[in-house]
Amino acid sequence: MTRAAEDDDGSEHVLVALADPIRREVLAILAREGGATSTSLAASLPVTRQAVAKHLAVLDRAGLVRAHRAGREVRYEADLQPVKQTTRWMATLATQWEHRLNTIKALAEGATEP
Repeated sequence: MTRAAEDDDGSEHVLVALADPIRREVLAILAREGGATSTSLAASLPVTRQAVAKHLAVLDRAGLVRAHRAGREVRYEADLQPVKQTTRWMATLATQWEHRLNTIKALAEGATEP
């Protein structure tokens, strides 16, 4: 997949969002609990509510969370579809590299035989 194709499916945004351990934990909590507010997330994390809100904004840009207003509160839910798309992209990339390495190995082994 080319860099343009990677950008089109959002894999770069997903990988950037998941690079941070706090964002991974936020996503794990949301996936496990089915949803939460930034205040309830902050209560179980070693960061402030404002920091959680910033992390949620990054996750939102990557398409990994959805926000729903319920009165004065905003509840966030995990959307793991972008993770699945990124996983498929990474599996395709791994297969391509494995094929290339097998080709190089075959060429190298063929060159050493008499």
